[in-house]
Amino acid sequence: MPPRRIAVIADSDTRWKWGASVARQIAPDHALDALFLRTRATPTERQLAEIGIVPDTRRDVTVAELVDDGELAAADVLVLATAGGTTLALTHGLGIAWEGRERRPVTVTGYVGVVYEKMVDGLMTRAGTDLVLANSAYDADRFREAFASVGVDPGSVVECALPFLGGEPYAPSAERPFTLTFAVQPSVPKGRVSRLELLERAAAHARRHPDRLVLMKLRSLPGEHTTHVEADPYQLLIERMTEPAPDNLRLVYGNMGEVLDRTDLLVTVSSTAALESMHRGIPTAILTDFGVREAHGNHYFVHSGCLASWDDLDAGATPRVDPAWAARQGVGKSDPYAAARARVAALGAAGRLPALRPYYSPQRAGAYLAGILERNGLDEKGRPLPLTAGASGGGPVRTVIRRAARSGAKSLYRVGRERVAPALRRWGQA
Repeated sequence: MPPRRIAVIADSDTRWKWGASVARQIAPDHALDALFLRTRATPTERQLAEIGIVPDTRRDVTVAELVDDGELAAADVLVLATAGGTTLALTHGLGIAWEGRERRPVTVTGYVGVVYEKMVDGLMTRAGTDLVLANSAYDADRFREAFASVGVDPGSVVECALPFLGGEPYAPSAERPFTLTFAVQPSVPKGRVSRLELLERAAAHARRHPDRLVLMKLRSLPGEHTTHVEADPYQLLIERMTEPAPDNLRLVYGNMGEVLDRTDLLVTVSSTAALESMHRGIPTAILTDFGVREAHGNHYFVHSGCLASWDDLDAGATPRVDPAWAARQGVGKSDPYAAARARVAALGAAGRLPALRPYYSPQRAGAYLAGILERNGLDEKGRPLPLTAGASGGGPVRTVIRRAARSGAKSLYRVGRERVAPALRRWGQA
């Protein structure tokens, strides 16, 4: 009997981390197949190594190539770790391609982190899959209410938690210096001035507390892409500081869980690393210096008890999360994927599954759906558009050009190849 298989389609390093972690939670005994979409954010080997989940097989593909992919159709479970529009295009195209099959994969999707904006927008593009994972009781209630209101089965929403919450509980250590870790985000805050100010503030804290180690936990090398574009990487900004960085301020890479192993205080604007930190009982500060704003996502943490400024941290603040708020957000939950495993197993044993039916159909939202399908290389019937054929894939030529222009690929390439080498030699090995 062939081994059972779970496939993960991912379009960035962050979504691979989420999708692969979900796969390990819901089907730990299945072989893991990675399907990376060819996008501006296709993860690099370094990014994959940092995440640390090694698939059994790996392919780089396009959405259009997957429609008729026999290996994908034969998988037992499929995790769609993709942006909402791509998830909709895949559900539409695969739903048509798999119509009438005796057997198809159980489909699973969800969100990489906290859902603090565009909830309905993203939720409707994920409707129609077998499981929509909600990372907390708070999210599950909101998702089910929205689905019920528009006629989508609310039973497809399954409460769980972020799949990468784990690690040993926090325990201070006298064998290392007190370590403050700042979890960097590619686009929060935005703008060179704000990002340089944040870096200067972290350096000031390090100077004020010479007995502390201050780590800036980086997401990517300049020129590498993540889910969000990082226009002003800290590896370059550190060379623009008004004073040289103190010796106890360091830029670091690495697996987030391993960095948290040596962290005594996690600071961020709104990174999901905050939930990882809270889960382990590490003091966690949600930074208020740039305002508590929907645009920054830190408004999500208003009731957490963890809002703090650099002035507060300079004065010795070490915020602890409110237990009731944390429980509502799925933090500290025991075996949060039990319900998801049970649902996947029940669907897998049910025989022929119903056809995948996205909420957005040509009849219900034809104009909106057509644009999303075109951007992903499909027509209304779920077939590849003519210009997507061939080994190179990548979608219609005009779409590829538009995406390259929007991402600033040329300028980032120049930054990565010409400007970053000296900075990396100095700061990238900390």
